[in-house]
Amino acid sequence: MGKPDAEGHGSSDGLPDLPPEWGRIVVPDDASALAGEAAQIRRELRRAAGQHAGQPAFALPLLVLFVAVLTTLAGLLAVTWPRATRGTADRPAPSPYVPPATVTGQALPALDLVDAAQAPVALRGLLPAMIILVDGCPCPERVAQAAAAAPDGVAVITVAGRSVTATPPAGGSVRTLADPAGGLRSFLGQPVRPGALTALLVDRTGVVTQVLPDLGPAETYRDELAALAP
Repeated sequence: MGKPDAEGHGSSDGLPDLPPEWGRIVVPDDASALAGEAAQIRRELRRAAGQHAGQPAFALPLLVLFVAVLTTLAGLLAVTWPRATRGTADRPAPSPYVPPATVTGQALPALDLVDAAQAPVALRGLLPAMIILVDGCPCPERVAQAAAAAPDGVAVITVAGRSVTATPPAGGSVRTLADPAGGLRSFLGQPVRPGALTALLVDRTGVVTQVLPDLGPAETYRDELAALAP
């Protein structure tokens, strides 16, 4: 074992005195006697180094994960939000149906339709008449009602699309024609509507007096139909 100085606070070889609060210090003659203290000091240093090194090692992956989540959310907002806004802004609103009343008062064009034998028939040669377009619906019951309500001298004509498909109702005088060229539908300027019958009332001079966009019961047009009588 080493020897303390005479006062127990230092050595006698001229070295400066140690702080008195350190207490009595004994320097061993053999350095291996300090192996235990050295091992404990190394463990403390490693523990302290591990604590300081672990903080950045844990914080860096957390920071990367946080940035990745923010980037993903920003990308989703950039893709979905503007697209939804554009979809609602660019989508055209459905236009309401406009009855084909603009042809009222106009002259019926000189159209040649065809009968069941594909023979041409001049439409203006059948006036006065109630012309019913059945390309959207055959609707034989409503056609029969129109034929029964028509006065003498007023023809009831059904006009199909490419070919004559409707059969004249029993007991009524209905002329069935077809309009393969679509001239009458073009004159109206309205598309075919499934389930609807469009009718035109045309006097003997060829002027359209009324357009019925959806032919209803005979009571709704009986007076106008009677006014076509010669």
